[in-house]
Amino acid sequence: MTTDNPIMQLRGVVKGFPNGTIALRGVDLDIQQGKVHGLLGANGAGKSTLIKILSGAYWATIGDIVWRGKPVVWDNPKAANDMGVATVHQHIPLVPSLSTIENIYLGDGGVWRRSSRIREQFEHLCDRIGYRTDPDAIVGSLSIGERQMVSIMKAVGTGADLIVMDEPTASLAAQERELVYATVNRLSKLENKAILFVSHFLDEVIALTDQVTVLRDGKAVLRAETCDLDENAIAEAIVGKQIVALERQAETRRTARDDRTTTPRLEVRDLASKGKLAPLSLRIAPSEVVGVAGLLGSGRSELLHAIYGSDSAATGQVTLDGKAIARDVTASVNAGVGMVPEDRLAQGLVPDFEIWRNITLPALQGVSIAKSIPVRANEMERGWEAIRMLSIKANSPDILVKDLSGGNAQKVTIAKWLFSETKLFLLDEPTAGIDIGAKTDILRLIRHLASEGMSVVMVSSEFEELLAVCDRILVMRDGKCVAERDVHETSEHELLLLAGGQSAANEVVSH
Repeated sequence: MTTDNPIMQLRGVVKGFPNGTIALRGVDLDIQQGKVHGLLGANGAGKSTLIKILSGAYWATIGDIVWRGKPVVWDNPKAANDMGVATVHQHIPLVPSLSTIENIYLGDGGVWRRSSRIREQFEHLCDRIGYRTDPDAIVGSLSIGERQMVSIMKAVGTGADLIVMDEPTASLAAQERELVYATVNRLSKLENKAILFVSHFLDEVIALTDQVTVLRDGKAVLRAETCDLDENAIAEAIVGKQIVALERQAETRRTARDDRTTTPRLEVRDLASKGKLAPLSLRIAPSEVVGVAGLLGSGRSELLHAIYGSDSAATGQVTLDGKAIARDVTASVNAGVGMVPEDRLAQGLVPDFEIWRNITLPALQGVSIAKSIPVRANEMERGWEAIRMLSIKANSPDILVKDLSGGNAQKVTIAKWLFSETKLFLLDEPTAGIDIGAKTDILRLIRHLASEGMSVVMVSSEFEELLAVCDRILVMRDGKCVAERDVHETSEHELLLLAGGQSAANEVVSH
């Protein structure tokens, strides 16, 4: 990759945390003025940490940040912003009760609310970006796309020369995305701004960026000119050859639901939750892995919680192997449903408990005398068995879960359901925030569970993972299931289109 006119350089940046996590492992990055630099990586690859270092929210443990040819150390985001670095965050941190113009110039002093100077600056900013909006509109009343544009205007309005955009199109519809693309091109090509564009949409990265860096497990595994790459090369760099191999195995896998004469493992009828989930009906066969795709806020996690009974407002009927389950967690667990939530430490584990204690919690009867008095030796034996079965990196079952890496903690979250009569696994982002090796282990485990007759419903924001391990994929948007696809009949590109609302597909899932 050429390094002409680098405005920002990272050299050997390492970031470690007190709990022992190493988020970045010697990353080099060159960002050039007048260029759009794509930054990609799976969840947990180190993107967010790198962005926080660039924006001044974190400092590097080891390594150098070079800004305009000089080493710098930023103590806080304001220091970075004062030097010319602005960040457009994924979750759009605006003040909803203030107007558009008040949000954009929130950092300015004086009586700026009525200032004609500020109004003139706003009009000039609209001309520069090529986007006009009502300066007095209350931000809380704007659409997501409009709020995203206000956030971009706020970043540009600071006079920044490097603008970091963290997933700016993740929740936008097609027309809103095109507006962001036009703005990025205008800023880079006409105003010579440097743009670091973080995205998981491979097609937009290919179309929009000049250069690409891919992070995996805290390392930069690919640095190249975009014109020298295609989507396949980027995808392989993001997920690694092991997951690509799983995808190839999926091409020859037959779906488990082909035989409609069998009793479904799971059947839901008119499952709904007011304000979260529109009525949905679904059948899942024994040994079938069903993926749930969707963007943030699509209702994918809400679907799992409604099935599991942890959403007390959910209505509808859930049946497992032909038997109706009462709508609460205890009834679901007793019936054979296991849930691995997205926030494993807060919801799926007891961090201050040992591995053995976490694993035996859902099925104490199996390690107890007369099904009531737990036997420590039996619990330890089960802990050792889990360590062997799932290749958990721990010297002993006595290790506290909070002292494990993210990937090994996630394995414990899954392992605790393997020693009970679990028939249906509900997995919410089971590979989020873990390294590529642990990720591949878990994806292979999911296929193994299916081969043993268990059924799996898996939510993942990494659509390539769904294609690698699932038999069928449901696409969620705005709390509704808008499409269903067999993995052999779809692609990551189509799933992204469906999830983002870029298709006329309006398929109601009902069997």
